[in-house]
Amino acid sequence: MNPQPPDRTNATSPYEKPERRRRARSRANYSTRRTTPRYWSDFPVQIVVGSGKTAATYAGTARDISDGGLLIESRDVPPDTKRVRLRFEVPDGILPEEYSHGAMDVAAEVRRHDEAKAYWGMQFVEPLSKRLARTTWTILRWAAIGLLAAAIATTLFLKYENYQFFWFDAPLFFYSILVGGYLISRFVFAGFYRNPPPRADTPPVSLLIPAHNEEDQIERTIRQVMNLDYPADKLQVIVIDDGSTDGTWAAIQRAWATYPEIQLIRFEQGRGKRHALAAAVRESVGQFLIFIDSDSFLEIDAIRRLLDHFADPEVAAVTGHCDVENVWTNALTKMQSVRYYVAFRIMKAAESVFDSITCLSGPLACYRRERLLEVLDAWEGQTFLGRPATFGDDRSLTNLLLRRGHKVRYAEKAQCTTVVPEDHLTFLRQQLRWKRSWFRESLVACAFMWKKQPLMSLSFYLGFLLPLVAPIVVLRALVLVPMLNAVWPINYVAGVLVMSAMISSVYLLVKRSRLWLYGVMFCFYYMFVLVWQLPIAVLTFAETGWGTRSNTEI
Repeated sequence: MNPQPPDRTNATSPYEKPERRRRARSRANYSTRRTTPRYWSDFPVQIVVGSGKTAATYAGTARDISDGGLLIESRDVPPDTKRVRLRFEVPDGILPEEYSHGAMDVAAEVRRHDEAKAYWGMQFVEPLSKRLARTTWTILRWAAIGLLAAAIATTLFLKYENYQFFWFDAPLFFYSILVGGYLISRFVFAGFYRNPPPRADTPPVSLLIPAHNEEDQIERTIRQVMNLDYPADKLQVIVIDDGSTDGTWAAIQRAWATYPEIQLIRFEQGRGKRHALAAAVRESVGQFLIFIDSDSFLEIDAIRRLLDHFADPEVAAVTGHCDVENVWTNALTKMQSVRYYVAFRIMKAAESVFDSITCLSGPLACYRRERLLEVLDAWEGQTFLGRPATFGDDRSLTNLLLRRGHKVRYAEKAQCTTVVPEDHLTFLRQQLRWKRSWFRESLVACAFMWKKQPLMSLSFYLGFLLPLVAPIVVLRALVLVPMLNAVWPINYVAGVLVMSAMISSVYLLVKRSRLWLYGVMFCFYYMFVLVWQLPIAVLTFAETGWGTRSNTEI
């Protein structure tokens, strides 16, 4: 299959250029010239040949870019050119966020020249990542360490001050101490997270993809799945069309024409995500079953990194790490990018230390077959207050496994991306539905989480109670106390700023992304907007309808 370039006019996320060969990575004799991923691009490049007074500048267009070079289309460059200087500007959304964007002036060498297509393969003398590490990230790394140290010190000081003046405003100070302690404990526990050693064997795996009205993404999802680094004879792929009313089925059939080995299931009427997955489970043959969303895009080694954790026979399920695919769309998606990273690398990593992940996320989760079959019927037939449960699928399945005493973990190295809401109305509907399922399933989990490791139990119950009282505390701190005492809520806002700086500095330090400031923005977005959804979610948690196309939680 010859991959065709996507439309990059309004790029909102990097789009990796696939291999030309069908299922290349599943071949025993697989090899490639690539050392890093290549991404489709379409931006102008100035090509400077020669130096000094003899230098000549030619125009070109970058057709793909990687950490190590560019593929440039230009018919003007002299055919005997060997070394050049490239000047270009990388637009947002072309490369992953940890790479440098903006203006570049780099030296490069010609590695190949296709005269018929006027393509020039240029290799940078210094890779972009090395250049970035030598310059910008050296400064930002120390800035992140300094910011993190300052945030922790300020947090401890504020908590000490809260303790000293506790009785002046006991409810607010008590809540503040608990929140600060809970947040710091997440970072401490996450620091103990370790990845297991790589697994050598490749057991049979079934990968299940439910889809409902996903015509824009499903072909790409299937193509990336079929090019994963896993033996073709050990990987069964089942795609389920759950009553789509758009062009999803036609898109699935186009993918099937290229990959006829995939199995298809189609429901004329939508039955819901859990029923679609349950039907596919009964058709599966793999020793391990992987659920992914129809807009999830897996890294090439995702399956192998998931299976690493199953070396422990007591592990029933593992969730992967998910980042935001359409991160560059607007401020909302950038805020979600920071939130997703913290939710996985900090919160889930902390829970994984105790083998008790509270939600196996829909974008990427793997189950040991016999453990999943134990709870499949109960999960598919779940009811709440006498009505079928139609949301919270991921969290409810996790609860069923945890209740039986199984280990449930997080795999940092099993990575994927997913598409998130790009407008506030869709995002708020998603968040309200997530909060309803979180409240419902947390009530269920309260009945058995006390049996877990004591630190995990305490952490769970704090994580359940603190959000419930948050709206009352915020209302009191931002409205009632200022009105009654004629003072500005400076201390409370300062506390939120410091804790958000702590989160954002970790994102900058580990993720190395210039989007770290959006973590601060999200914390205030939560305080002024999202926190007020909690009372609504609690009062309406018995509703069974849901307001977005995705049934995925993090």
